[in-house]
Formats: sequence, C-alpha cells, structure tokens
Amino acid sequence: QVQLVESGGGLVQPGGSLRLSCAASGRGFSTYTMSWFRQAPGKEREFVAAIVGGNGMIIYADSVKGRFTISRDNAKNSVYLQMVSLKPEDTSVYYCAAKNGFADSRPAVYDYWGQGTQVTVSS
Repeated sequence: QVQLVESGGGLVQPGGSLRLSCAASGRGFSTYTMSWFRQAPGKEREFVAAIVGGNGMIIYADSVKGRFTISRDNAKNSVYLQMVSLKPEDTSVYYCAAKNGFADSRPAVYDYWGQGTQVTVSS
C-alpha cells in the first residue's frame, strides 16, 4: 500500500513558477512509475508527466514540454514537478499517482492517488 500527499500548490501570476511535491509512504517507492495528472473543473483528468522507477525514463504531455520538469528523490520517497512560464490554462487540481511497470498516460491504470493540490494561474 502506498499513500501519496501533494503539496506546493497556490496562486501564481502568469509567467510565474511553482514547485509541487509529492511525498510517498510505503515500501518500494523506487520501483514505482510516478506521474502527475491535472484536472480542471468540468474536464477529464489529464496526464502531465511521468518518471519511471529504475531506469528513470521521463515523458511529458505536449502541452507542458519545455515548461515543466518532473524529478524524483528515492532517498526521500518524493517526486516533484517544477513548473515555469505558467499560463492561465495550467490552472487545475494537480494529482500525484503511482503504478508498477512502465509509464502510462491513462489515469485508470494507476493504483495509488494523492488528494490533489490546487494550482491557480491568474493576474
């Protein structure tokens, strides 16, 4: 069993930056693929980025490439999402998720989810 807790959300102006953190409890963190998703009101949950356990392979959604960076610290059982050049359309609740195996952009295949953290980009 893995529990995930996100933090770091908030209100930021367009063009600003935020760093989200996700702390995991439970065993085997280093073996999990860790991903970030987001969901805006009235929209489906959307894949943002993933980092695979073991080989560290990373994938991003096209909408965030070049602006967002995912990383992990296995010693701290944590995964991070550094976001720069934020846009109003990045406004969402951001969720951390974990699964075994390879990276996947489909929310339904993830086993564990955090409670989410709100990111609002507005002037």
